[in-house]
Amino acid sequence: MQKETGVKFDYLIGTMIELPRAALTADEIAGSADFFSFGTNDLTQTTLGLSRDDAGRFLATYVNEGIFAQDPFVSIDQEGVGKLVKMGVDLGRSVKSSLKVGVCGEHGGDPDSIQFFQKVGLDYVSCSPYRVPIARLAAAQAAITSRAGGAAGSGMH
Repeated sequence: MQKETGVKFDYLIGTMIELPRAALTADEIAGSADFFSFGTNDLTQTTLGLSRDDAGRFLATYVNEGIFAQDPFVSIDQEGVGKLVKMGVDLGRSVKSSLKVGVCGEHGGDPDSIQFFQKVGLDYVSCSPYRVPIARLAAAQAAITSRAGGAAGSGMH
């Protein structure tokens, strides 16, 4: 298109990381990508083997009984799904240090999840429009907390 029109424009090629295998093979994928966006809604479903559509019938019981500390579709399961996100970030950046990495999904609007994403080095979060004000505040707080703790901030916005 650029050649035909004579108009130059910049673009990035990226991919969604939504399946556990994609996170585990992120080093192979990174060679062909400028960015990753972790689709944490689908990654949560496939990692935990739970359908978000069906889980509403029993998830509150799981939380009440202590099986889950909180609804994993609201706040990221840091020990399971979060570990896959961290592995994906680390593996991807081991091949391409300039790789931009973010998250897309409802977790991108959850303050606890945003704090975790800052800690594992994500560059950005994306969420539903009504969650943007909370996400912006949480990202700013996470960056301040990260810097105050001696770690370099990721520049998440």
